[in-house]
Amino acid sequence: MTVAGTSGTVELTGARRPWWWVDPVALIVGTAFALMAMTPSLLPRTWFFQGLVSGISAAIGYGLSCLVLWALRHWGPYRRAADRVYATVPRVLHRIGWAALLVVVPVSLLVVLTIASDWQGEVRELIGMPADSAAGWLRAAPMIVVVAAVLVLAGRGIRWIARAIRGFLHGRVRVPRFAAQVAGAVLAALLVAGVLEGVVLRWALSAADASFSVTNDQTPDGVTRPQASERSGSPGSLAPWDSLGSEGQAFVTGGPARARIAEAAGITEDDVAVPIRAYVGLESADSPEARADLAVDELERTGAFDREVLAVVTTTGTGWVNSASPEALELVYGGDTATVATQYSYLPSWLSFIVDRSRAAAAGRTLFDAVYDRVQEIPEGGRPQLLVYGESLGSAGSEAAFDGLADIRERADGVLWVGPPNSNELWSAFVDRRDPGEPEVEPVYASGLAVRFGSDADDLAQPASPWLEPRVVYLMHPSDPIVWWAPDLLFSRPDWLVEPRGDGVSPAMSWYPVVTFWQVTVDMTNAQSPPDGYGHNYGNLMLDAWLLIAPPDGWTEADTARAREVVG
Repeated sequence: MTVAGTSGTVELTGARRPWWWVDPVALIVGTAFALMAMTPSLLPRTWFFQGLVSGISAAIGYGLSCLVLWALRHWGPYRRAADRVYATVPRVLHRIGWAALLVVVPVSLLVVLTIASDWQGEVRELIGMPADSAAGWLRAAPMIVVVAAVLVLAGRGIRWIARAIRGFLHGRVRVPRFAAQVAGAVLAALLVAGVLEGVVLRWALSAADASFSVTNDQTPDGVTRPQASERSGSPGSLAPWDSLGSEGQAFVTGGPARARIAEAAGITEDDVAVPIRAYVGLESADSPEARADLAVDELERTGAFDREVLAVVTTTGTGWVNSASPEALELVYGGDTATVATQYSYLPSWLSFIVDRSRAAAAGRTLFDAVYDRVQEIPEGGRPQLLVYGESLGSAGSEAAFDGLADIRERADGVLWVGPPNSNELWSAFVDRRDPGEPEVEPVYASGLAVRFGSDADDLAQPASPWLEPRVVYLMHPSDPIVWWAPDLLFSRPDWLVEPRGDGVSPAMSWYPVVTFWQVTVDMTNAQSPPDGYGHNYGNLMLDAWLLIAPPDGWTEADTARAREVVG
């Protein structure tokens, strides 16, 4: 019977470890992963989320260690050295080592959790959130253990399947042992992935789609069908009220009051136009092309092509439009605006990002193309300013309407893209090609001639060099996990964690392989918890951004100050 192992790990040939066995080396690495996950991230976490992210990190660390140790045990020189070490270490030292681990692991979790509660307080202060009591933070410790244990046991279940397949191939089919091991591991992984994707994920998405479609059919509280002909869903609308969906109904009935528009624009109430809001829901037509055509028909019906400004919006997953964007244009243009949007999904943005990105791209591309083609039919002197807006997943869909900067400048009169996901192709290209020496969180592209990035009006005003029209603006906060999450975080340190930290991000935030990926992943679930100016909240920036992109003729700094007071 052969003994093999490392520092107290024993593997007897032909013997099987009990299901509850814990590898001491892997336990140490898993604990280290859990502790690293307690370091600051982009946004503050509750004890519950801390338990979740540290538990996942611990399981990953444990699993990776077991994989490496398995490979080493099949490498002759290591195995022979391990045999010699194990044979020379007294058994009493093995017991002492285990006793020490059983003390050090829980104590280290509790100590670092106590320190982590202070780190979280610092992060809350940085993003303007009130201080939170550290009481109860230690509740994360048992949750870390439970989450890690469940995931490790799930991994062992997959290993059991792999061993069963290996045993069949080696014992019955007479496949060589090593080949059977490899085949067993691959087939087990494929089987589990197939079940998860083909059964579990499909069922979950079907259930989610059904659930959110029910929500989509519910009219929001306090919302009633509009009567003004300038709004979709009104009695004369081509898009029936019941087909707009919950978010569409909220959009077409929203907007600033006439008196508020007059005050912001510096005009009389009699001079205020009723802002046009056209919207086509997922149930209003059967395809992206049909919805885009219906949206253009709605614009025709409402007289939108005669307005001074026409804004094309790509929504987020549920069809949501951030009301701060159309309101900003409506306020400064005295209501002489039209905004159009279409819905492409029932699912919330985070879920749409996984399964509906192609739908977002199709919706953004077909809607803009249809509106642009219609605008081109108007004599050049009588065309409205054609503006483009998208937020979060909507910015990804909106980007899909353009091949690059030259295409944007050729077909749009101004673009505002807010909180862009890191996977946005145009955004990524602009940031990757930023001017030498410029930081990733505040990039400058081509000396700021056409495209600018920022988290406030001062950022957008830089550099002091000329800013050509049409202007393209990306609003992005250094603390927005939607902007900075990327699969590359697993094994690659991003520039924004090499350079000095951006506004609102803790200087103590560091990058750790795998761990930081899960930290930022969990941050995305809290992306809208901070106040405006941090995380994924950009409402207070819309007015300044649009005034930099497309200010009304003759607009002055005094006008801006007056409009800011109205917006509040």
